[in-house]
Amino acid sequence: MPAQTVWITGASSGIGEALALRYAKHGARLVLSARRKSELERVASRCLEAGLEEGHVLVLPLDVTDWASLPGAVQAVLEAFGTIDLLVNNAGVSQRSLCKDTDMAVYQKLMDVDVMGQIALTKAVLPHMLERGAGHLAVTSSVAGKVGAPMRTGYCAAKHAVMGFFDALRAEVEGEGVQVSTITPGFIRTDISRNALSGDGSAFGEEDADIAGGMDVNECAEVIFKGLQAKKREIPVGKGKEMAALWVKRLSPELLFRLARA
Repeated sequence: MPAQTVWITGASSGIGEALALRYAKHGARLVLSARRKSELERVASRCLEAGLEEGHVLVLPLDVTDWASLPGAVQAVLEAFGTIDLLVNNAGVSQRSLCKDTDMAVYQKLMDVDVMGQIALTKAVLPHMLERGAGHLAVTSSVAGKVGAPMRTGYCAAKHAVMGFFDALRAEVEGEGVQVSTITPGFIRTDISRNALSGDGSAFGEEDADIAGGMDVNECAEVIFKGLQAKKREIPVGKGKEMAALWVKRLSPELLFRLARA
């Protein structure tokens, strides 16, 4: 039986890199995408060191906001490996700024990268999966896709949109043999806050205390890997108080609103 072909965007660091290493140990054929080719090549080398077979990794630089390039990228993957079994839409950018201080261009970038880019690549891959009657689409959303938090108005808006789109997509395609999973991380120890956008669009450049105290990224990747292998529709992953917020939101939205304000 041929190895599973797994395409990961945002694979140059953080959750994407850790997940790539986990799938490398599992013997998958990997497609690694992000904007920085040099970082993708570094991750590819790590995957080979972890035991991935030569020829089972494709470094495919990609900007998900360049919609016109995406069909060609899909074709390149199919020419290399023949199928796309799992697409993990993991590219994204966060935000750290108050609404009153945030340029509209920052909100636009958050929507372009975190929402429209995920939709565009998914739409480019979807016909292949529907034609086969098999495949798995996943997206890295966030607890911020369920809960509103200060300093993240644009990020929360984007992640709420992602959750809505992929939940609706699941209802459309699950009966056609295509699985859809939403990954819902809490605070994970990555560079997400350092790389987050400030109100003027510059990098925030600081590590949040919450991120610093979050779950180890490799532990996070293991939870996601097991959830995807089990075809879970939603995969919450984290260990802090933010994970409890998912339950509070369901049981007492009013209480959660008060806690978020505080």
